[in-house]
Amino acid sequence: QFEGLTVNYCKEESAKYLLRGLRSSSDFDYEKTISQLNHIIGDEIETVFLISKPEFSHISSTIVREIIKGKGNIEPFLPKEILDTVANNNL
Repeated sequence: QFEGLTVNYCKEESAKYLLRGLRSSSDFDYEKTISQLNHIIGDEIETVFLISKPEFSHISSTIVREIIKGKGNIEPFLPKEILDTVANNNL
């Protein structure tokens, strides 16, 4: 985990790309704005967008965090490869 702006973290880690997932057109509008601001802060960071599969378009990190806070089952919402990592990370 880190604190601060993602674009600054990318610069600290010498990352050249920021990968962002899109579920809907509203995600695109939001992420496009953030990408444009990131170019002002760190012009060397390029944002790459990936479109989610339809079966995942209703899942968001906010929803998963709320389920974790409520001690609910996150298994249906995450790939099995990361379940333990996310569940033990105290998001």
